[in-house]
Amino acid sequence: MDARLEQLLAPRYDRVRRHGPEKANEELMREARERIARYANRPLDEVEERLRELDREWDLERSLQVNAAAWSLVGLVLGVTVSRKWLVVPGVMAGFLLQYGLMGWSPPVSVMRRLKSRTRGEIEAEKLTLRVQRGDFRGMDEAHSASSEGPGWG
Repeated sequence: MDARLEQLLAPRYDRVRRHGPEKANEELMREARERIARYANRPLDEVEERLRELDREWDLERSLQVNAAAWSLVGLVLGVTVSRKWLVVPGVMAGFLLQYGLMGWSPPVSVMRRLKSRTRGEIEAEKLTLRVQRGDFRGMDEAHSASSEGPGWG
C-alpha cells in the first residue's frame, strides 16, 4: 500500500487509540489495511457499496452514548420500581461518559474496542483511502496550481 494511503489510516492524534488496548488497535488497523487492499481491484459498484456500508457503520462514540443512555434508563426505572440501589447505575454511566469525554478512555471503551468498535476518525480514514484509490481526487493538484484566483476557484 502506498505510504501516503497508510498515513491516512493512522490518525496523528486519537485519544481512543492512545489510551485503548494496543492489541485491539493493531487488529483494527490490520483489518482496515486488508479491506482497503481487497477493494483496490474491485469493480466500482462494490467500492460504492462499501462506502455506503461505512456511512451506516456506528462508530464507538455513538455506541457508547446509546449504551450509556440505555443503561441509565434501565437503572432509573429499576431504581424507581424495584430498589433505590439501582440508581447507582446511571451514576456509574455518567461517570464513564465524563471519563471518556475528558480522557478519551473509560472501561466500556476498552471492551468496545476489543469487540471491533471503531472511532469515527478510523471509519472516515477508510472512506477517504477508498476514495483516493478510486481516483476521486485526481487532477485536483493541477486545478489548484493552475488557479490564479485562489484555491480551486479557477
